[in-house]
Amino acid sequence: MNVLSRRIGWLALAAAAWAAPWCVQAQAYPEHPIRFVVPYPPGGGTDVVARIVQGKLQAALGQNIVIDNKGGAGGSVGTDVVAKAPADGYTVLFTLNSHTVNPAIYAKLPFDTLKDFEPVGTVASLPQILVAHPQFPAHSVAELIALAKSRPGTLAYASVGVGSPGHLAGELFKLRTGTQMTHVPYRGGGPAVTDVMGGQVPLLWVSIPAAAQHVKSGKLKALGVSTLKRSAAFPDVPTLQEAGVPDFEVDSWYAMFVPAKTPKPVIDKLNRALNTTLQDAEVREKLLQQGSEAVGGTPEALGQTVNVELVKWAKLAKDANIKAE
Repeated sequence: MNVLSRRIGWLALAAAAWAAPWCVQAQAYPEHPIRFVVPYPPGGGTDVVARIVQGKLQAALGQNIVIDNKGGAGGSVGTDVVAKAPADGYTVLFTLNSHTVNPAIYAKLPFDTLKDFEPVGTVASLPQILVAHPQFPAHSVAELIALAKSRPGTLAYASVGVGSPGHLAGELFKLRTGTQMTHVPYRGGGPAVTDVMGGQVPLLWVSIPAAAQHVKSGKLKALGVSTLKRSAAFPDVPTLQEAGVPDFEVDSWYAMFVPAKTPKPVIDKLNRALNTTLQDAEVREKLLQQGSEAVGGTPEALGQTVNVELVKWAKLAKDANIKAE
């Protein structure tokens, strides 16, 4: 055996020796409860979805899951906790698509969204819905575009705040349709919905659960949804792309991440348990009741979503001058 062959052999043995403890650890994982850090307050949409999957996911993993709400700075406080946690699979970030929005709208974050996290899997998709006061003269997206172009700058739309999915949807709509409308940010879906029903603001982009009962009762009318496919909660409401708005998608997804350098066998075990959980009929029905649809899939698919959206929202934030308050 020549010198080169011996060196290659030594390197292979060293790599195997280094990897062996991780393999043993991954096989035993999880050996104690797992902490799910939800970077938003209790009772919000992310917290609700985390608690919907919590029970079945515990069963799939064979360990308890403790939900730890750490809100603040648009989700950045809790996200930073996970970024700096040990990379052992026992601290998991359960977040939503603000994960890819915040880097575009905050001047500085205490973590690197790409380098400090590994994707586990997408949990659910939550479309935004464009609703209007029942007496609003436009009854379709096409009519809204025509009306907005005939009265540039005079129409307004509400959202639940600067940098929210509804705000992104509203600004993307303006860019894709060449219209001018004024953004009216609110601090929550409840006040925004109330003002649109009262006629103070004519239009609103908001998550489906916040508006669903009012659309069904006729107190609001739905014009379109923000995702590429129609919502199962409102199958008769077209997507914006179906309604003629090109290249339009705003998906308020929920997903799981772990700290960077978490062993891949651990990530794979979490991912398998998540996909098993999302196949459960009770979980899927509870998500649907919240206006969300179970997604699942691979860590790689979520990673691709993150890569695409970081670029997409950075461009939109620049073009529309969106900055966090």
